[in-house]
Amino acid sequence: MKLGIWSKSLLLCGVLLAGFAKADPLPEVDLERLTSPEVRSLLGQGWTTIIIPTGGTEQNGPQLVLGKHSIIVQYTAREIARRLGNTLVAPVMAYVPEGNIDPPEGHMRSPGTISLPEPVFAQVLDASARSFIATGFKTVLFIGDSGGNQSAQEAVAEELDAAFAQQGIHVFTVGDYYGANGQAAWLEADGESGADIGTHAGIRETSELLAIDPTAVRTEMLAPGTDWSGQGASGRPDHASAARGQKLLELKISAALRQIHRLTGVPE
Repeated sequence: MKLGIWSKSLLLCGVLLAGFAKADPLPEVDLERLTSPEVRSLLGQGWTTIIIPTGGTEQNGPQLVLGKHSIIVQYTAREIARRLGNTLVAPVMAYVPEGNIDPPEGHMRSPGTISLPEPVFAQVLDASARSFIATGFKTVLFIGDSGGNQSAQEAVAEELDAAFAQQGIHVFTVGDYYGANGQAAWLEADGESGADIGTHAGIRETSELLAIDPTAVRTEMLAPGTDWSGQGASGRPDHASAARGQKLLELKISAALRQIHRLTGVPE
């Protein structure tokens, strides 16, 4: 069959585009979306840093879904990995310490919450990091989106880093992502009081989810003047916005990147 000049041109363009896509693909940063040979190839090309993100499954008031922390940290970990370069992201750990199970304490008083004892969580972190080290990764980064995750991450990272440092392998916890990100100061400068900012499921988390996954927010629950006391949220979630969420997410990401560069000695 003979092709007309336009058909030939379209065919040629298609071949060129296909060749470009094959030669210069955008690297996938999610470990679970890669095959084992693909990971081996990336390791050989210097992709030897892995982020282990920890989220949680807990009550988040009447307006935010149980997986709030996991949704947020998956987004931020991917962005951090892309900006660092040569970095992959492990599956998010959704089972973390949320309070005593029997008798129920903390978030465990609310349906849907899943809690691990802190020693069990620490063992999972330890085994995960050791798994990545055994298969060729040289730098392991713990990034946690919840306050209950921080102490175990710090302890495990310190222990593993001491054990493997002489082999040129390092394990760090990136605590500034959660604890020194400047979010509260930015919101106060934007006119909010500490009480209105809240400490759980408040302006910050509600804004972040509005920015990255609005379906995870029950916006009908954000009516002005709602009494949030006794509902599992604090502050004024009704002051949240997607625009604020973008800024708040960037503050977390930037704080993490600065600390990672300090810890690894790699200039920004």
